[in-house]
Amino acid sequence: MAAVRLANISKTFDGVHVLRNVDLSIAKGSVHALLGGNGSGKSTTLKILAGVHDADQGGEIFLHGRRYAAGSYTAATARQAGLRFVHQDLGLVPDLTVSENFALEGGYPRRAGTAISWRTLHSTTREHLSRAHVEVDPRSLVRDLRPSDRTLVAIARALRDGEEGSHITLVLDEPTASLPQHEVGVLLDAVRRCQSRGQTIIYVSHRLTEVLSIADRISVLRDGALVADTAAADVDATAVVTLMAGRARSAPGATARHTTFGRTVLEIDGLAAGPVRDVSLRVREQEIVGIAGLLGSGRSTLLRAIFGHTRAERGRIEMGGMRVVHRSPLDAIRRGIALVPEDRGQDAAFGDLPLWENVSATVIKEYWAGWRMARNAERRDAARLISEFAVRAASPDAPFGVLSGGNQQKAVMARWLRLNPRLLLLDEPTQGVDAMARADIHHVVRDHVAKGNAALVVSSDFEELEQLCHRVIVIRDGSYVAELAGRQITAASISQLTQIDGKDSERA
Repeated sequence: MAAVRLANISKTFDGVHVLRNVDLSIAKGSVHALLGGNGSGKSTTLKILAGVHDADQGGEIFLHGRRYAAGSYTAATARQAGLRFVHQDLGLVPDLTVSENFALEGGYPRRAGTAISWRTLHSTTREHLSRAHVEVDPRSLVRDLRPSDRTLVAIARALRDGEEGSHITLVLDEPTASLPQHEVGVLLDAVRRCQSRGQTIIYVSHRLTEVLSIADRISVLRDGALVADTAAADVDATAVVTLMAGRARSAPGATARHTTFGRTVLEIDGLAAGPVRDVSLRVREQEIVGIAGLLGSGRSTLLRAIFGHTRAERGRIEMGGMRVVHRSPLDAIRRGIALVPEDRGQDAAFGDLPLWENVSATVIKEYWAGWRMARNAERRDAARLISEFAVRAASPDAPFGVLSGGNQQKAVMARWLRLNPRLLLLDEPTQGVDAMARADIHHVVRDHVAKGNAALVVSSDFEELEQLCHRVIVIRDGSYVAELAGRQITAASISQLTQIDGKDSERA
């Protein structure tokens, strides 16, 4: 018997079909991956399964053999039938303890009267964590936990009323998107333990390597239709990308290792800023240099110090052989530096403004004509860039905030690359984007660097550094510890060099 089956599921928004007659069956006790590019209908499918969206009339949802009309299916129905969801945004409150986060959903146990029984709360939380093999103190603040432990706590909370029951279906939506590479294995081991207890897991991820390592079956959505349902053992990453794209695409490959590099674009010596204590490196024309380190190593702070966002306490920064001091990002921009930050939503976007205005943000003064803005020219040029960078949106007037993660990232890249920066600083450039958008972004970076520019890339995805970079600098506890070049650059070697006591600290 299938744990979950969707039959003839369709969904229309404002006359636009986002799902078309989807038929999907999830075997009980399996790990089933649901994949698709941005705009494929994957998120809509999950929201229908969660009861957040109503499907169009005529579809049916079966949970452990029980039939529900899709048009009247609700979130309460999903929960009563054993569906549990853990989203990329874990829904945990950082400044509360693990126990208090459990109590937000399960309620606070009471002693006589109205007093909270903290002993009972901590004890029951510890039992739930133990069943899920999560080794954290229930009294710990969530913000003090490792990223992987936070995800495991969210999973344990979702399963707290049915850890041993095979009727539970756990839906994990991008569970490793924000995890450093060395902690992904911790999460995947937890998924395998859930499966060993007979639970069903629907697994959604952009990271194809982990999908192929954990899934029994893979289903692929494209343009709102189910285009493939196959055993994971029968496909590889290239085949999956082809299914997602609808056409053959080259497999993600390593940047050519034997490129002739030009003059030095950036050189830093003994730089200290915040958690960065002592880092020296150089980046040359036509070169992509990666920065690898655990959370708290100072990797993101390094980029912000180069960009003038964080004040350098000591050390030297040179651009083109001349010493520079960036007192603000504006100084850095004037010297040909651009930064694409990790949190594009908070630090790189105007969510309520249309896409075309976001793309124009770095060159707005060019459209000031006398006493008014040349809006038509601004919009026309932005539309050209949107097309050039393959940003998928309903129109250039679409609010930036409604775009998928991959399309937002490509739009931010388009905004900065129209300045043709000599040095491109990228912090987690493909975090949370699908395999096709990832390939597009890598192509854009390689193409920009090939024109005689340079790039410095921070990524917690060590496979990305292996594929993209000519050299990788490893930092640990704010200091330079190693450099890898050419065939030395492998995800395994980077992971080994970044480790220290198997732990990390808080984000830099």
